[in-house]
Amino acid sequence: RALAAVCLMLSALPRSSALVSSAAARGLALRTMAAAAAHPPPQGLGRLRSEDTIFFLCDIQERFRDLIHRFPAVVQTADLMLQAARALEVPVVATEQYPRALGHTVAELPLSGAVEGEEYAHAVFAKTKFSMITEEVQAHLESTAGTRRCAVIFGIEAHVCVLQTCLDLRAMGYDVHVVVDGVSSQRPHDRAVALQRLRDAGCFLTTAESVLFLVMGDATYPKFKQVSNLLKARGQSPFANDREL
Repeated sequence: RALAAVCLMLSALPRSSALVSSAAARGLALRTMAAAAAHPPPQGLGRLRSEDTIFFLCDIQERFRDLIHRFPAVVQTADLMLQAARALEVPVVATEQYPRALGHTVAELPLSGAVEGEEYAHAVFAKTKFSMITEEVQAHLESTAGTRRCAVIFGIEAHVCVLQTCLDLRAMGYDVHVVVDGVSSQRPHDRAVALQRLRDAGCFLTTAESVLFLVMGDATYPKFKQVSNLLKARGQSPFANDREL
């Protein structure tokens, strides 16, 4: 498994020396091997608890607004997940693909600020690599994630950055949950095939509402009413009318 993890990571690394040095590539692969050896791929049922979970927001940027299929639905779901993350005390890792050209995360999704007098700031990383798992993100996870080994991911594009992030996380031993109503691509068929590919790779396909109820687990959960109200305010996802996932 550790060897397979290294091979997978090396295949995903950029070939241009301008993006990453060979030494850095070897270092990242070795750290991935160590993580995979210490945390083998899960064999469980995909249960979630707030203390075990990290949310990953992938590249929901301004330049993609008019290009991505069901982009408003992706933003709506991401907004729900960010609000729920604050209520459930689940950390968030966000990335932005080459923001100098593609812009920053859309304004509807503030990654820092204050709510009811409480400040928050999510970890945000710029990248050129398609996968979110850059050296900086991996170092952040190693220093802050602790025993959190469940990843919940939403963002774009499903068949590129989301897919490659999920494969890297699986190789690192994470239990990966893909929020189907929170991921998309420019072309619907790319999205549909990517979701099949992700399921084949051992990821759990789920929805935002399912994730949040799974994390809470019980109607007596301290923030149940707050999260339930968020879900009620959201209404039905536009993806609900799609014939394919």
